[in-house]
Amino acid sequence: MIQILTGVFALIGTPLFIVIIALALISFQSVDIDPSVVIIEMTRLGDTPLLISLPLFIFAGTMLSESGAPGRILKLSRLFLGWLPGGLAVISLLVCAVFTAFTGASGVTIFALGGLLLPALLKDGYSDKFSLGLITSSGSLGLLFPPSLPLILYGVIAETRIDHLFLAGIIPGFVMLILLCGYAIKSGVVHTKEELAAESAGKILKETIWELPLPFILIFGIYGGFLVAGEAAAVTALYVLVVEVLIYRDISVSQIPKIMGRSMTLFGGILVILAASMASTNFLIDQEVPAKLFTFISTYIDSKYTFLLLLNVFLLIVGAILDIFSALVLVVPLILPIAAGYEVHPIHLGIIFLTNLQIGYCTPPVGLNLFLASYRFKRPIFELYRAALPFLGLLLITLVLITYFPWLSLALVDLIG
Repeated sequence: MIQILTGVFALIGTPLFIVIIALALISFQSVDIDPSVVIIEMTRLGDTPLLISLPLFIFAGTMLSESGAPGRILKLSRLFLGWLPGGLAVISLLVCAVFTAFTGASGVTIFALGGLLLPALLKDGYSDKFSLGLITSSGSLGLLFPPSLPLILYGVIAETRIDHLFLAGIIPGFVMLILLCGYAIKSGVVHTKEELAAESAGKILKETIWELPLPFILIFGIYGGFLVAGEAAAVTALYVLVVEVLIYRDISVSQIPKIMGRSMTLFGGILVILAASMASTNFLIDQEVPAKLFTFISTYIDSKYTFLLLLNVFLLIVGAILDIFSALVLVVPLILPIAAGYEVHPIHLGIIFLTNLQIGYCTPPVGLNLFLASYRFKRPIFELYRAALPFLGLLLITLVLITYFPWLSLALVDLIG
């Protein structure tokens, strides 16, 4: 009866961490274990050294979203790719991917870049349907690229090396971008020469000179062996702070507390949910629930490939219903040991997991990006459904490739890691 009431509270919008903690307390009580053990399990989260990278990357991403960085990145991309057939569409995809990688949230990308990209795409002659579909589906493209917050969170939950996850997401992320860019190029719209010449190359490069090194500092710092994930996050946050406040002056010193408060509110929400889920997860492990689930599933499914197919269907549904952080903390602890029973590498599983959640964001009928884009552009939700379908088809093709060709995720890890 109590479990049913907990489920009802979840359905009526009770905060997720309260629901998870309630389930943990009830579960431990049901097996005659002192419920105070939940607090002990939650405090173990403080012993996770990789967790420090999350608030720092969130702060850096929030700073970038509040600054003029999106507009400068867009102009720079036009300079180098504006000549390409479908150039502005390709630029939109790349800019969204880079921006989402640093902010870690597709909603931020849609709201920060949508107002810049949609008018530009329409002005260049792209159809309304194509433009809406591209922005909606590309809002979550960068989740596989470092320093993606979901990649870090998966590493914390699965106790997997974050630098290996950063490497694992690069090839699958580029495969996804290449397919979408190919579709954009096929559209054949070329940016006008007049607009390309409106600002000199020198001026554009001068404007972006301080933001260009940011991805290279991060990548070479980690894979050059100079920085671990937490140190790389600290360097990134400090660099963004100095550049946006002292050099570009897009953000005043008085705005910093407000930005810091907003970013730490996001981190606090993730932290509370993660801490609450650790207690529930440890109960499930103590009661051997994952092992029992594996025994049950393996009775009916003896093929690794069939398991992966069903896993993708399940995760697409999860990605359409839950936000990515909630999905990670709730589902990963259950799926990880079951996937291990089918000899799925945990890093490969992480990329499959995030790819599904990324696609789930723009999967009808309840994908979050669809509703965010509908709200941002004031369009009917069914119009967004139709616009997103061609891009969704390409993303699903990428998902199949990532799922059944594990070397796409593991090649760089084996080579460099």
